[in-house]
Amino acid sequence: MVHFPDVERVEWLNKTVKQMWPYICQFVEKLFRETIEPAVKESNAHLSTFCFSKIDMGDKPLRVNGVKVYTENVDKRQIIMDLQISFVGNTEIDVDIKRYYCKAGIKSIQIHGVLRVVMEPLLGDLPLIGALSIFFLKKPLLDIHWTGLTNILDIPGLNGFSDNLIQDIIYSYLVLPNRITIPLVGDVELAKLRFPMPKGVLRIHFLEAQDLEGKDTFLGGLIKGKSDPYGVLQIGNQLFQSKAVKESLHPKWNEVYEALVYEHSGQHLEIELFDEDPDKDDFLGSLMIDLTELHKEQKVDEWFDLEETPTGKLHLKLEWLSLLSTPEKLDKVLRSVRADRSLANDGLSSALLVVYLDSAKNLPSVFTGSLGCGNLSERRASGLVFCESNPSEHRTIFSAKKSSSEPSPYVQFTVGHKTLESKIRYKTKEPLWEDCFSFFVHNPRRQELELEVKDDKHKCTLGNLTVHLSGLLAEEDMTLTQSFTLKNSGPSSIIKLKMALRILSLEKQVSSDLPSSVQVRKSSVPLPTKAPSQRRSASHSQLPPPTPPPPINSSTLTLQHRDGEPYSASPLRSISNLSTCMSSSQKHLSHKESTPSLASDISLPFATLELQQRLRQLQNGSAPSQFPLGEVQLTVRHSSQRNKLIVVVHACRNLIAFTKDGSDPFIRLYLLPDKSRTGRRKTGTMKRTLNPVYDQTFEFSVSMVELHRRTLDVAVKNGGSILSKHKGFLGKVLVDLSGDDISKGWTQWYDLSDDGVSSQGIRNIQDSLYT
Repeated sequence: MVHFPDVERVEWLNKTVKQMWPYICQFVEKLFRETIEPAVKESNAHLSTFCFSKIDMGDKPLRVNGVKVYTENVDKRQIIMDLQISFVGNTEIDVDIKRYYCKAGIKSIQIHGVLRVVMEPLLGDLPLIGALSIFFLKKPLLDIHWTGLTNILDIPGLNGFSDNLIQDIIYSYLVLPNRITIPLVGDVELAKLRFPMPKGVLRIHFLEAQDLEGKDTFLGGLIKGKSDPYGVLQIGNQLFQSKAVKESLHPKWNEVYEALVYEHSGQHLEIELFDEDPDKDDFLGSLMIDLTELHKEQKVDEWFDLEETPTGKLHLKLEWLSLLSTPEKLDKVLRSVRADRSLANDGLSSALLVVYLDSAKNLPSVFTGSLGCGNLSERRASGLVFCESNPSEHRTIFSAKKSSSEPSPYVQFTVGHKTLESKIRYKTKEPLWEDCFSFFVHNPRRQELELEVKDDKHKCTLGNLTVHLSGLLAEEDMTLTQSFTLKNSGPSSIIKLKMALRILSLEKQVSSDLPSSVQVRKSSVPLPTKAPSQRRSASHSQLPPPTPPPPINSSTLTLQHRDGEPYSASPLRSISNLSTCMSSSQKHLSHKESTPSLASDISLPFATLELQQRLRQLQNGSAPSQFPLGEVQLTVRHSSQRNKLIVVVHACRNLIAFTKDGSDPFIRLYLLPDKSRTGRRKTGTMKRTLNPVYDQTFEFSVSMVELHRRTLDVAVKNGGSILSKHKGFLGKVLVDLSGDDISKGWTQWYDLSDDGVSSQGIRNIQDSLYT
């Protein structure tokens, strides 16, 4: 009998894709010109002359590096496959905005991730499969090399445009719960396939930790202190962050989070602990939970050993909540979450509301003008909605320039304290959204869904609606599909919705006393061990993964919490909707447009000349030594799992003396081309020494894809007060990061030079491993 590995290689599929690639490119070009280009033109008045002048996907086809087919814990009427895909394309896409004489484009695209393909339902007749659904379980690594991006930023109204914004928009279409659905037969219910009901809800009681590593130090590291620990939890694109507990190695959080789980096969709950610091947060350990095993266990309450750290464990209580359409279960659930006694509409959830927004018809036109022109009720009756113009327009419109226009509608939903917004449909009275929203409900007998249709351009209301959730309890299967008449709208304005209410039921009330099998053990790696104090070095073998803390990434929300018991406090929920949880990177300049720091040696061009002059004085006509400016020892490694570049600055030797008492050296690092103040890292200053020892670790957030275009800039400087005449530049090195062994890491001594270009690693250290 032949046993296949979990993930199988499929070269036959890559050969097929290569043969089909020219035709795939034709389809992509058609998609860009017929779908994306008109949508971009309608999205903003400044983009009305937008067009694609060139679309070339290149001759390098997408590759499938492996396929995993799930055969257990899946519906027998579906096939689930995970494809490990990689696309490194020599793509050329040029855009032209003629109105502003603006040209920009894309020179290359890279994407790496796991793409899930679901074939369902399986049929007893050709084509045997009803539809294909395609999506990513979690965000793939996406890298776009732009040209002329700054030209687009100069266009009025587009100053918020950024690389990260575009990536977030792409993620909003491709990352679960969003998906691309391709129907293969006509009678398949697309709404159900595009936005299926979640498989369940995971309630996470994030309770406490013990024996965490003390990261705060005093007296230059001589005394170990405590930590200020907090946790970051992630399931797919849902993220949660706990509060930080000050000065504790045994913190108690007692917080609760609730997360939707659409696919438990292949998904994990990932938890990382960090020590909160003013400059950078130190990593305290990680934990990964297999949701497939948790689905089997239903309820787990135990202590877990943290990984990637020498000490520490974490106490979690995990509960799998099933979704039931039986209203008679509600009373029992309300008692368990104490919603039967509280009049508040926040706390642990008893139900889940899923709203499918289909379409609207006969929305009113938007009338702009002054309030004194006509009667508001008359305009509504004739299908117009009034939007007050600003005072500068007032006089113009009042002098006979009244106008009505097609609305650009979007829908705002509110349940309790949570508000979500749909996508915008531009310039239409009959928008088609086909959008889905989920809300946790504390008590459906008292709460209601509030809906408001708005116009994007004028920010006025086109109609509203209130639905009492108690009415869904009496519907068959607790599901209602209906066209509702909008209030405060046109005479025949309607909106079509499908709503489903599900009771959140914990089927297993008592957890087992035996240890569970839900924890996923990561690849076993040796813990870092210290070498003798005077010799910091490492071999060229694979380094243990010193895991840096992530500054909370693109879809992370910093949540406000209340202290107290987890059972009376509100559970904290992530928000994955793009309109309510934008990337934090959109609020900051990317490394391509970052502002140079005033402390950069590049911003002081005389520093290099001064160093060269000092070097000539030291040599005084004698032959230059082999390493005239000394050397710096670095460990460099990239963690692809966490998208971090880890740099350990070990030591320097044979530095030049800045004064008769020696030098006061410190080391400054940049990951070029980012030279912003926030992108700078630096060590402490060592006094009166030419052979300083640092052993400090620094991290940079960067993907493996992007790393090949970056350079590590390491400069050694002489410290001193701000007004000191002895501040200066001692040498630098530019480290190439494009090597294939960057994921394994290396430790080397590098020559220092005045420009960094001539610096090279002169020997590999073969001593004991040190990080």
